[in-house]
Amino acid sequence: MAASAALPGLFFTFAAMVLLIFASVSTPTWNAVSFLNTNVDGVSTHFGVFGYTGSNTSVGWYFPTGIADSELNNGLFHNLTIALILVPIAAGLSGLAFLFGLCGASYHRVGTVFMSLVSALACLVTLVVWIIEMSLFGIARNHVRERGGYAQYANANWLVLGALIALFLGFFASLCGIFGSYRSKRAAY
Repeated sequence: MAASAALPGLFFTFAAMVLLIFASVSTPTWNAVSFLNTNVDGVSTHFGVFGYTGSNTSVGWYFPTGIADSELNNGLFHNLTIALILVPIAAGLSGLAFLFGLCGASYHRVGTVFMSLVSALACLVTLVVWIIEMSLFGIARNHVRERGGYAQYANANWLVLGALIALFLGFFASLCGIFGSYRSKRAAY
């Protein structure tokens, strides 16, 4: 018998996993999803986890020359772009929490316990990466605007924020689900 107490946490961890996967396949893989959109001198550029429009896919990248100067292309900002790898890591942790939740919902309370622990870890990683990406792309956005270009946050920022909220809710729902009923009801004869 399925444990209905584990189902809300299962739903939220699945939703977070999907949102983080969408954010992970952002530009240059999928131009519809990006963290920052800029337009400098008529050249439109979208930035994602593994690069920007027209760049090769890589972990850690430098801002293109038309947008950045030595201020944005120093070691600190390069390291922050490397830290964006935490987005797919958080997606993997959310997927693992979802798998544990499936075990908890269909079989045993231990799956829900592990779903709670892994979703807490995924929530923490997502919080860290959300702070990193908002700082990184916020500084880049201000840098472009100060030089007369157009720069705006894009949809991937809000996908990561939605995943953070879903993981937070999933953690507490699975924590409450640990104490739900896991015994099958016996028919009275």
